[in-house]
Amino acid sequence: MLDRYTHPEMGKLWQDGYEYERWLEVELAVAEVMTARGEIPQEAMEEIRRSAKVNPKRVLEIEKIVRHDLIAFLQAVVEEIGEAGKYLHLGLTSSDVKDTALSLVLRDSGHLLKRDLRALREALVKRAVESKYTVMVGRTHGIHAEPLTFGLKLALWIAELDRQEERLDQAISSVSVGKISGAVGTYANVSPEVEEAVCNYLGLTTALVSNQILQRDRHAHFMTTLALIGGSLEKIATEIRNLQRTDILEVEEPFAKGQKGSSAMPHKRNPIVCEQVSGMSRLLRGNALAAMENIALWHERDMTHSSVERIILPDSCLLLDHMLRQMTRIISGLTIREEQMKRNLQKTYGLTSSQRVLLALVEHGCMREEAYAWVQQDAFQAWEQGQDFIEVVSADPRITNYLSQEDFKGLFDLSYHLQHVDDIYKRMGLE
Repeated sequence: MLDRYTHPEMGKLWQDGYEYERWLEVELAVAEVMTARGEIPQEAMEEIRRSAKVNPKRVLEIEKIVRHDLIAFLQAVVEEIGEAGKYLHLGLTSSDVKDTALSLVLRDSGHLLKRDLRALREALVKRAVESKYTVMVGRTHGIHAEPLTFGLKLALWIAELDRQEERLDQAISSVSVGKISGAVGTYANVSPEVEEAVCNYLGLTTALVSNQILQRDRHAHFMTTLALIGGSLEKIATEIRNLQRTDILEVEEPFAKGQKGSSAMPHKRNPIVCEQVSGMSRLLRGNALAAMENIALWHERDMTHSSVERIILPDSCLLLDHMLRQMTRIISGLTIREEQMKRNLQKTYGLTSSQRVLLALVEHGCMREEAYAWVQQDAFQAWEQGQDFIEVVSADPRITNYLSQEDFKGLFDLSYHLQHVDDIYKRMGLE
């Protein structure tokens, strides 16, 4: 992952050599449990506690020879400990240590992402309350539909993020699992009691059954959840990008003092951060697909997942952390152009009230098919000739046979479309 997209807290979890400290954490947890069970002498454990540390440089030197990262790690740690080091890794296989340690990193990464998600939600709630009655036109298929408020648009995003948080909680739970069950999961050399005690010590749950590794559906669950969250962020970013287009210009992402949008055109203020978020979401989806490919392994384990995970797991956690932080900054600093929203709403000459006219005709006894045809004809006339829709329909004798001039005034009142905004906000707890 490029440094420019890495923030300190998440970066610390995945920095070069991150796995060594977590491997040591697992090895020491196993040793502590075995000592409590009388399987390792107390004096040996005291020496292990006192001397155990990791020298990443030494690990890499050894790995060049043995070509096995966990063996290199163990040899380097034992060199620091001395004689008592023989009690480390008793009855374990490499994946007991590596997979359990990886679960610790993924769990902690997930909690950071959850905090990021909540920060974004808070920013959205603040702007949603501010924009509760900020009227704008709704668009379906890119075409003016009926009025809504910008606050309702934000409320929609908030509800989606709440669902994503539920999914993230489930994914964190799914991956917060350890295994200390040996080479093929039979506990031939380490008992299930040791495994359970170690997992409790580390704050993990125990896999009900495993083979040499934790099953990769767990990691795929985590990764697909990150991709889903990325998809929601892309959805938000795409909407902001569209609304920032010059011919719409209802919102703008923050533009810092001294920032420049184009090397050629000084006037440009491009939605580059939203574009960055949209692009990164593609990486998350690709990584999620790779994680799903890792589920099917040969027999009790093969190595095809390992090299993939070295890339996709840190990259995805770092990417989503960056995306969430960026989107929080965008929402917090978003320029909302209320007057432009009003002007855009008026561009279609009141056509956004066409359904109200249709329903009023039906309520006054007109057949729906006939009413639809009349309203559509008048709407097209207003659009083609640049006339106010209310003037066209109120002059149509077919329609005035059913509706009075007083009826028309109420049919074009925008407040009709906003009568349930409070109900939606109350339902979501956004009052």
